[in-house]
Amino acid sequence: MASALAHYPHFYNSATAPRGRPIVDPGRISKPAAAPDGSKPNKLRRQSQADHFALNRALSAFVDSGSLENAVHLFENMPRSDAYSWNVLIRGFVNNGLVREAIELYRRMGREGIRADNYTYPFVVKACGGLLALMEGEKVHAKLFKVGLDLDLYVGNSLISMYAENGRADLAEKVFREMGARDVVSWNSMISGFLSVGDGWSSFALLREMQVYGMRPDRYSLISALGAASLESYLQSGKEIHCWAIRSGLESDLMVETSLVDMYCKCGKVDYAERLFDSASKENIVIWNAMIDGYASNALPSESLACVKCMQDDCNLNPDSITMINLLPACAQLGSLRVGKSVHGQSVRKGFFPNMVLETALINMYGASGGLKEAKYLFGKMAEKSLISWNAIIAAHVQNGQNEAALGLFQKLWCEPLEPDAITIASVLPAFAEVALLREGRPIHAYALKLGLGSNIYISNSIIYMYAKCGDLGTAQQIFDKTLIKDVVSWNVIIMAYAIHGCGGKSIALFKEMKKYGVEPNASTFFSLLMSCSISGLADEGWGYFNQMRGSYNIDPGIEHYGCVLDLIGRTGNLDRAREFVAQMPLVPNARIWGSLLTASRKHGNIEMAEYAAKHILSLEHDNTGCCILLSNMYADAGRWEDFERIKSIMKKEGIKKTVGYSMMESRGKIYSFTNYDKCCQHASMIYGVLDIVSKWVGVNIHPTRVTRFRPLDLAKERAKSPATHSVRLAISFGLVSTAIGNPILIRQNTRICEDCHSAAKKISDLSCREIIVVDVKVVHHFRDRCCSCNDYW
Repeated sequence: MASALAHYPHFYNSATAPRGRPIVDPGRISKPAAAPDGSKPNKLRRQSQADHFALNRALSAFVDSGSLENAVHLFENMPRSDAYSWNVLIRGFVNNGLVREAIELYRRMGREGIRADNYTYPFVVKACGGLLALMEGEKVHAKLFKVGLDLDLYVGNSLISMYAENGRADLAEKVFREMGARDVVSWNSMISGFLSVGDGWSSFALLREMQVYGMRPDRYSLISALGAASLESYLQSGKEIHCWAIRSGLESDLMVETSLVDMYCKCGKVDYAERLFDSASKENIVIWNAMIDGYASNALPSESLACVKCMQDDCNLNPDSITMINLLPACAQLGSLRVGKSVHGQSVRKGFFPNMVLETALINMYGASGGLKEAKYLFGKMAEKSLISWNAIIAAHVQNGQNEAALGLFQKLWCEPLEPDAITIASVLPAFAEVALLREGRPIHAYALKLGLGSNIYISNSIIYMYAKCGDLGTAQQIFDKTLIKDVVSWNVIIMAYAIHGCGGKSIALFKEMKKYGVEPNASTFFSLLMSCSISGLADEGWGYFNQMRGSYNIDPGIEHYGCVLDLIGRTGNLDRAREFVAQMPLVPNARIWGSLLTASRKHGNIEMAEYAAKHILSLEHDNTGCCILLSNMYADAGRWEDFERIKSIMKKEGIKKTVGYSMMESRGKIYSFTNYDKCCQHASMIYGVLDIVSKWVGVNIHPTRVTRFRPLDLAKERAKSPATHSVRLAISFGLVSTAIGNPILIRQNTRICEDCHSAAKKISDLSCREIIVVDVKVVHHFRDRCCSCNDYW
């Protein structure tokens, strides 16, 4: 994680240089100091008889000692300056990270008639790479052709690095191939260039080609090649490079050792990395950081934390900012806000801030550990925000169920001078899947294609799920079919897509097809399968797959698998067996498990079992809205008003409020939103007219008649809140008159559809001869011919 985040450069605000002086921010240059020989700048200026060579030597001394302000002062007051003087100052700017100033000084050099030479251009090209100024770099490259320096070895090496840093490995390779002579730096620059754009295989190929041409790889060649092995998780090539390092006597080189540890960890061979680490010198923190990151990368958070403690206790080494960055993913895996906050606090005490990379890593940790409040605060306080920072905060909102807020941040990102990348798209797609309509989801798919991410397996998988969750299963299947390389996640996603649409038989058929292609199922595969069996009511098949997990595939069921099986038992109405199943689970039941039992109790009208489940839910999540609402409704249905008031009192005390239900639908290119009991919505008069007709049409009384559910004093008030005016029915009524006859009506709802609306939707679909698709928070309901794809259990 740390290495991937460090590649992002620092950007500075552009400015215009006054003619005759370079742009230099005094705050970014070291304060005046005496020259190495003890002389003062003013004294040098007064030495009118000093020869030009001595002044240049003093200028070089100032630059080499880091006294850039003295160097600039001397340069501006020199009687005359030649190309050497300009080259020295340009070099000083570049070596001190003042790349924008270096480019401006180069431009001024041309304006003042000083001809740049083969010593000028390597530093200017390097500045273009550091600033990611591709256009400026191309201009410099064109100038090199004009002055005949395009084939110069040092200039060519700089061009390779510049194009690679700007993400143009193709142009870097073109320069490399056209060079008249190449040294080991040329080969290393190109190998590293391929690695920087994520093309590990080309790095391997070039390393082999380098040896064919008789060039002997050095430590930098091996480090880049090991980085390529890490990137591609290609253990075989990593081992070959390890052997080459041993034959070359480079195995004990600290940088090579650290790269080897990192490579073995990235390839999943932590035991190999540990053996190397144990035999290596541990006096340098770099190799410790690699091992800490290796444990975290392989889901061994406890070992990662223990490694930090051992580093401090045994070797008396203090953690640096990289240590903290590498440790934070381990805190996220533990899900421990307390440990994560302690790392944050230690970073503050050690003065590691401001540090954009560390701050971004903290946002990732807080997001994954349920600390969205802390992540938002940290993001708001960041002095500078890179694209990675934006990606982290968007992902944090998605991980914590704040999908609409994530989409809002995505919209804000477009107002920044940053362009969303593959990680941005991958981070925000789950939010589109959960709350967006097809009209909003299609543009993000188009943008991904525009970025050339159509073949990115991670993006393709996310897009498949987005279309499925938005109700368009056909498009999801088409994208899956067009995906050339399907990994286990691709199969899991398409199986889950059919699961949430209630197509259990198709999910099972896809699982069999997956095995036929030789793809090994994992725990997520079985979760998708069990979810499919649960939604479709395939009890026997579900039990069969649950037993296969450990028996045939040696996969231990997780809490989510037990939850699906509990749903299957709940469907049968055997609640005693369901309770016994929970008691016999080898895992501690969470709110999801007790919620499944509560749902089954509601479906079968067993208040005693519902109370038992609700008690456990509220002990785990005292502010669980769904639990309180469901239990209070059950009490109201049974006329148990004292218990009803007790639940309402608990809700008031805990500040629990019922989620405002709303539904969305698209018609003629526009999105319409409806809330429960909404009489101020667009086209309200027409919608309520249609609703009244439809309600009579299907035999649904627009006013509640079950007096047992309401006390006499509440009955009049509750009639105004009849299920007949729930948002989903308002949306259906509008859809019947605003969409083409015969077309499906697609509706998105932010809560589970209630039983009354579910029953009404079945009747409306039959009498109108229309398919009605309602995407709620759990499943996609397809209403056709008085039936629903969920088989009336959701």
